[in-house]
Amino acid sequence: MNIQINTDKNIDGNERLQAFLEDKLTNALSRFESHLTRIELHLSDENAGKSGPDDKRCLLEARIEGHEPLSVRANGDTVETAVNDAINKIKNLLDHVMGKQNLKK
Repeated sequence: MNIQINTDKNIDGNERLQAFLEDKLTNALSRFESHLTRIELHLSDENAGKSGPDDKRCLLEARIEGHEPLSVRANGDTVETAVNDAINKIKNLLDHVMGKQNLKK
């Protein structure tokens, strides 16, 4: 499973953040790993550095071999909240799609 992390110009996508997010995604999606070819995470700050409710956005896309990409979006007050919510959404979506396709987990 290849993991790609992208940030906009308002979020510092340093190595520490990249490593943290890769580890978080790997652990959270490990049971789907044999079916996933790629995970893309896109982080953005919709208020360009100004604080505000739910101004951090996480778009998470999962690519299952032989299927169209699946994507979810979550907003939060912090990057961590947005990422956690997106991970929970993509796990639910993967459960649903893989159950429908009768793919083994």
